Amino acid sequence: MTATALDITAPADEPVIYTRRFVKAPPELIFDAWTNPEHLRKWWGPRRLDMVVCEVDLRVGGSWRFVHRAPDGQEFAFYGKYLDVDAPNRLVATWTWEGMPDDEAIQTLVLEVVDGGTMVCSEARHQSIADRDQHLENGMEGGMIETYERLDELLDQIVESL
Repeated sequence: MTATALDITAPADEPVIYTRRFVKAPPELIFDAWTNPEHLRKWWGPRRLDMVVCEVDLRVGGSWRFVHRAPDGQEFAFYGKYLDVDAPNRLVATWTWEGMPDDEAIQTLVLEVVDGGTMVCSEARHQSIADRDQHLENGMEGGMIETYERLDELLDQIVESL
């Protein structure tokens, strides 16, 4: 599978980040990869980080928590609660990085069937434009590009094994 461009939009007057990316797989496989700890450990986050905690209680009101460890031992933890679970179409959850616990974003994932695969669309709605800008400035784009490349690789492996 060839890499696909990631489209990121951050309107100047809204505390939101929109992303879109084509993935050559059906929504059912993508949703499973996005919510199954066995799969998440293999693709979520940059390659240089190891996911050492991956907890998913996939239900409305359930929680999730991921912790990545860098080669120097530094850890980066993220957590939230599921607000809406509509498999395999939509997933809405709160999103908080423990390094900025006062910036809780609402993350909405929508999987749209398109010719040849799925358009993966997300919206991250922050509490302020300053919080949104800090998210963008902390390497979000590079991390997302690498993470999507890893998702593509995992989905290729899953498809090959079917």
